[in-house]
Amino acid sequence: MERYWEIVQVAIEAVFANRARSILTALGIIFGVAAVIAMMAIGKGAQQEILNQIKLVGVNNIIVKAKVEKKSASEDEQAGKSQSKQFSPGLTLMDANGIRTIIPTIKKVSPEVTYETTIINSGKKLQARLNGVTPDYFTIFNLNLSDGLMFNNEQLEAGSPVCIIGPGVKAKLFTTENPINKYVKCGNIWLKVIGVLENRIVGSKTTEDFGITDYSSDIYAPIQTVLLRYKDRSLVTSSSLGGGNTAVMFSGGGMTTFSSGSESETDGNYHQLDKIVVQVDDSKNLSVTTKLLNQMLKRRHQQVEDFEITVPELLLKQEQRTKDIFNIVLGAIAGISLLVGGIGIMNIMLASVMERIREIGVRRSIGATKQDIILQFLAEATLISISGGLIGIFLGVVMARIITETTEILTIVSIWSILISFGVAATVGIVFGYLPARKAAEQDPVTSLRHD
Repeated sequence: MERYWEIVQVAIEAVFANRARSILTALGIIFGVAAVIAMMAIGKGAQQEILNQIKLVGVNNIIVKAKVEKKSASEDEQAGKSQSKQFSPGLTLMDANGIRTIIPTIKKVSPEVTYETTIINSGKKLQARLNGVTPDYFTIFNLNLSDGLMFNNEQLEAGSPVCIIGPGVKAKLFTTENPINKYVKCGNIWLKVIGVLENRIVGSKTTEDFGITDYSSDIYAPIQTVLLRYKDRSLVTSSSLGGGNTAVMFSGGGMTTFSSGSESETDGNYHQLDKIVVQVDDSKNLSVTTKLLNQMLKRRHQQVEDFEITVPELLLKQEQRTKDIFNIVLGAIAGISLLVGGIGIMNIMLASVMERIREIGVRRSIGATKQDIILQFLAEATLISISGGLIGIFLGVVMARIITETTEILTIVSIWSILISFGVAATVGIVFGYLPARKAAEQDPVTSLRHD
């Protein structure tokens, strides 16, 4: 054991005696290890972002969104003259109820209507979105309350003037007071705050294409409340006939008129709902349920495709597969740099053998065996690669941090990436250091002593 320790000490002395050469030899390993750690950190971060997005969109969800084509009055008039367009009622609550009762693979259905509005409280004004939803909405999107209560089915059916606000709305309108049981004015209606959502961080790259919105800055009310008290686009309004904002609603008790809670409808949006979120009971049924949904809605809409269906989880999984391939390519490129570093160690160690032939002859003449010479040069190569690996680990962690700070790309350095890169670095030192060590051991002692 003492003999091996002496060999290691000699190897350490040789490495420090030639500091510049040792550092240059280790550069390939340093940057190779750093590249592996940084690339794997980017891949791990991308995977985590996908998982976070899947949690945000909910599990096994299908998004049905209303299509709105904005046209000018002259374009509508010309279109009416040239061809008779098939009538479609647009996305309605009847569609949501039909989906819930007809398709057996459906677990939950959440109809949604959204309006941009002005929220006022105690002289403070805020532009926000008023969302009409059902209690299932919060279950589907895994939203919890930090304070207060969820609205119930009774409040939903009665169209009660209650709401739940996001933490961003609370921070701006209720800076010094508890918002529960306080009132906010949305457009022309007053809503009682009964709950506040928990804060949830949503990535800047998150888009509504996946059904993800910034829950923090929104306000939520029962969908019947929004349709009855704020606005219902499916009603015949005098504005659509060239008049003002008064809506006319026919019911069993006669005719009721009321004033719309926002601006007159000018964008051609005739859909009662903006979105229907459908949760399927099993991910295996996503494809077949999507086809059934498409056929059912086409039939209900007189074959007019004024809606679009997306499956966020499938889109995200496809994105994940694309990123996995990209990460494999990045990892392969980083691995090549480690290979190049190993070749560099071999070349410089071979050059070192040629420079130290006389030293080898002296050691052999005083009793060192071939195995001792092999172990000495192998120890030098391994020390250089291990030292380079340690420096590379530090540099890789720093690089991952810099990438996150400068590009806002999420990076996660895992213990496995460190162990793998360090293990590869040590293996490279042993594998590529063996050939120079063997060449040194095969030198003839007598010839070595005569070498100048």
